[in-house]
Amino acid sequence: MLRVDAVGVLERWNAPDGEQEELRRHYLRHLAEHVDGMWRTCRPEHVTASALVVDAPGEKTLLTLHKAVGRWLQLGGHCEPGDTTLTGAALREATEESGLIGLTVGPQPLHLSRHLIEAGGCAGAYHLDVQFLVTATTDTEYVVSDESEDLAWFPLDALPPDTDASVQALASRALQHIPHV
Repeated sequence: MLRVDAVGVLERWNAPDGEQEELRRHYLRHLAEHVDGMWRTCRPEHVTASALVVDAPGEKTLLTLHKAVGRWLQLGGHCEPGDTTLTGAALREATEESGLIGLTVGPQPLHLSRHLIEAGGCAGAYHLDVQFLVTATTDTEYVVSDESEDLAWFPLDALPPDTDASVQALASRALQHIPHV
């Protein structure tokens, strides 16, 4: 069910540029070739779902200082057996990693990112990350999960200097999609 949803989401998504279109096609080929392509056990790559959580005004994003990676990243991660949709997986991950309630997730991907995992249980595998825009309510009190060293709100246009290029690209894409920023 999750794989079928992922294929549908990717087939319906209009990639904003040639690089994103190439990734969209790569993800679809991967899912066509790997019945287990949504699960962390699939190697050399598997689909993941993540969320760029922004505050209600669309000015700040909540990033996690990831324990295994040691860098500020968006929230998200592996799909789980109970997930039935990619948006649901991204929302679950955002909720679990932030403790925020009342989050809303956009219906379409914001960005795709294929990146090599260099630490933890997936070291050596690629994440085919489908990244969604998730909006928090006005209550921005978060809880740091076991997966994080810290969580913090940052202006979308002023992320920490050592933020990964993929997170910078995701924030830039968000700035283009939030009309009042």
